[in-house]
Formats: sequence, C-alpha cells, structure tokens
Amino acid sequence: MSTPDTAPPLRPPTSPLRRLLGKQPLGLGLSLPYIVFLAAVMAYPLAYAVYISFFDYVFTAPGINMDHPFVGLENYRTALTDPRVLQSFGNIAVFLVINVPLTVILSMGFASALNAVTRWAGAFRVAFYVPYVTASVSLIGVWMLLFSQDGLVNTILGPLAPDPSWLVNDALAMPSIALYVTWKQLGFYILLYLAALQNVPKELYESASTDGAGILQRFRHITVPGLRATTMLVLILSIITGANLFTEPYLLTSGGGPDGASTSPVLMIYQKGIQQGNPDVASAIGVLLVIGVGLLSLASTRLTKES
Repeated sequence: MSTPDTAPPLRPPTSPLRRLLGKQPLGLGLSLPYIVFLAAVMAYPLAYAVYISFFDYVFTAPGINMDHPFVGLENYRTALTDPRVLQSFGNIAVFLVINVPLTVILSMGFASALNAVTRWAGAFRVAFYVPYVTASVSLIGVWMLLFSQDGLVNTILGPLAPDPSWLVNDALAMPSIALYVTWKQLGFYILLYLAALQNVPKELYESASTDGAGILQRFRHITVPGLRATTMLVLILSIITGANLFTEPYLLTSGGGPDGASTSPVLMIYQKGIQQGNPDVASAIGVLLVIGVGLLSLASTRLTKES
C-alpha cells in the first residue's frame, strides 16, 4: 500500500528586517558599537578626504560659507609634481626597505629563541616589550642623546663616527629613524610570533631532531612554514605602521630635517594641510598614500602565500 506524497512544510515568510539582521542578530548588536566607531573614526574621514581632494578647498571659521569649486585631478597633479612630496614618498620607501625586513627577521628569530628559553623567560619577554609600551617622547629623548654629535654612540665609534652626525645627516637620518622604530616596536611583533609558536606541534621538532636535523634546518623547514600566517600579519602591520610615520621624524629631526631628508608623507600632510593651509593637496597626498599602502600590503600577502 503506497502512501501519498506529503508536501514539505511551508516556511514562514522572512521579513525584510530579519533578512537584514541575519540569522544571529545578537552578534550584529554586539558588534554594532565597533562598527559605528570604525565608521566615525576611519570610514567617514577617509571618504571626506577623498571628497576634498577633488575640490579647491580651504578651512574656514565656523559660520563662514565659501565656495569650493570642483578641480578634478588638479590637486593630485600638484602633489605629484611637488619635489618635496615626491621626496617624502622616497623617504618612506627607504624606511620600509630597512624596517620591514628587520622587523620580520629579528622578531621571528628572537621569538624562536625566547620560546626555547626555560629560565627567566618572563623577564626576557618583558625586557623586549618595555620599549613598545614606553612613551615615545621619553625614548626619543634618550635616542637623541645617544646619537647626537657628542653622544655615546659617536664616542664609542671615535674616528669612525659620521660627520655630520646621524640625525642631521642627509643619508643617515631616515635609516636611523628606521632602526629606532624597529627597536621600539620589536616587542609587539615578538609577542605575536610567540603566540603563533604555541600552535606549531612540538612533535615535528622532536621528529626532526631524531632524523638528525640541526637548529637551522628545524628553523627553516618547521618554524618558518609554521609561522607563515603570522609573518603575513607582521608584514601588513609593519607596512601600515611605517607608512603612517609621523612622531619619530617630527621629534627626532625637528620636523623632517635635514632639508626634508626624513620627511614622511604623513608629516607632509600635516605641513600642507595645517601649517600651509592647503587641505585639498594634503587630502590628495593622503589618498595616494592609502593606495600605495594597499598595493604594498596586497603584494606582500601574495608573495607570502606563494613562498
């Protein structure tokens, strides 16, 4: 005896609000404050900067209305033909070439060494992390004393000390800043690698040791592949942090000296927009910087995946 086919139960129609909130509206509600924060602090200023970059724009006092004529790509043309703006992008390229590889190599190496330490491990980790949480102004003061003309570094080097000194030397100002930033932020990236090393199976190291693999072979064939995802994160974070360089050249070299040799694009944005009253050109520089950072981050991500 056959049973008649039964039709599937009809689902109640989904309301538009339900479709908007998704299956887990509570999760969206919990993340809503952070979404509002990102929109107010990051998305809106970025969109407004893009808008300003296409107009002849000046800041005015509250209550004063002025026309802001549309100029198209004129602000971008002005930025790209300004020698000092181009110099600032070249300076940040020098910074990234020094800072990013040093950050990845040193943080991975020190994290691997600290992960193998059994005694005083906590003290060593704190020692690396202290510069990262210390106020930049105080550390910059110490750094200026060390690398001044009569500082400790030049005293130790003696006749090998550069003349003019590190922070007032056209060729050495930006490399000196890159070394300072690498040293200051190294502790943060070491902690990232230390956390990732906890997920690398210890059995792999034990098996490799049994097969006769040395320390360098275990590091190359186990540690480096096991930390690939963290390396990608460190690359992106160091590129973004380096591209937003402002405090260090502003304080270490008195606003990007000597003769603009350590000026960064963000410092140039401050000088153009605030000091010189050209927020339209400053916005164009900011948009170009965002595009450049995005392309560099995308390229580093693809290179890391391919390797």
